[in-house]
Amino acid sequence: MLSPLESLQQGSWFKLICGASYQHLPSIRNLALVYTLAGADCLDVAADKAVIHSACEGINIAQNYRQQAIAFGYNFHHHPLLMISINDGEDPHFRKAYFNSNLCPSDCHRPCEKICPAEAIKFNNHHQGIIDELCYGCGRCLPICPINIIDTKSTFISIKEVLQWLDILPINAIEIHTQEGHFQEFIKVWKTIKPNLFKLKLISISCPFTENVTEYLTQIYNYIKPVNIPLIWQTDGRPMSGDIGTGTTHLTIKYAQKMITTNIKGFIQLAGGTNEYTIAKLKSLNLISFPISGVAYGSKGRKIIADILTQLEEISTNNQLEDYPELLWQGVSKASQLISPLKITNH
Repeated sequence: MLSPLESLQQGSWFKLICGASYQHLPSIRNLALVYTLAGADCLDVAADKAVIHSACEGINIAQNYRQQAIAFGYNFHHHPLLMISINDGEDPHFRKAYFNSNLCPSDCHRPCEKICPAEAIKFNNHHQGIIDELCYGCGRCLPICPINIIDTKSTFISIKEVLQWLDILPINAIEIHTQEGHFQEFIKVWKTIKPNLFKLKLISISCPFTENVTEYLTQIYNYIKPVNIPLIWQTDGRPMSGDIGTGTTHLTIKYAQKMITTNIKGFIQLAGGTNEYTIAKLKSLNLISFPISGVAYGSKGRKIIADILTQLEEISTNNQLEDYPELLWQGVSKASQLISPLKITNH
């Protein structure tokens, strides 16, 4: 069985993106538990100590079910790498929506509540407005507010503080979110991180698609090379959209195809619009395994087990999924629907 880095090298790398702004601790714990059992190679979480501890708890609980997972035919065989995301400036992954619910008209049909994929907007006896820890900044609520009162607030991660955590928390990888036009900001971040690369097992650079994105990433690569640990280029095609529909996967594949034509060294991993159709599309284009090294799932990865977590909340006071084995293995089965095609295709 392959370790996470071996999966990366052989083109069967799977990463779950919990969300750079997602901070709902019970869900993060259970997502980590489910996706570890299903065979994820990496879990990408917010740079938040409580979030990291919750993810680690889920990973550790999963170890108790190793033999059962193997017996059921799942790919679980190791601790997934734990990655945290940081940003070099304004970035939609590092924001949350907000509004004053007192301004909402009583007769509003609340399209924001209906469209929110994280169910972070609620109007009931317990909540009036946005549940902050559930919001991951997708922005779908912004343009549909009838009275235009929804806005966003951005978070900037203290990189120096994060680097101090490398000595006390089991963080294996860091992902830098950048975008075209941020080169000077990226340089500042890289200069801070570079002396600490030896503490990591890999580094990832994520950038949203533009028509000139490969020129920008080539500029970055020429500045940072050589990098003495595995380097992933995350082709973030259409950020936070994999749960919307089939077509969202096309842009990240187009992006990856552009990356293949460059001389940039490193592993190419898809994200941003990835869903259950991504592997089939890659296979039809003969891109699976090589030169594409892996796929990351965010919105889709969370959505497919959202109903399991909702059921858990309705019947449990402590939100520990392992206390309900039937729900636990239902969740692992759903997660495996994303992971297995990638693993089976390549082995």
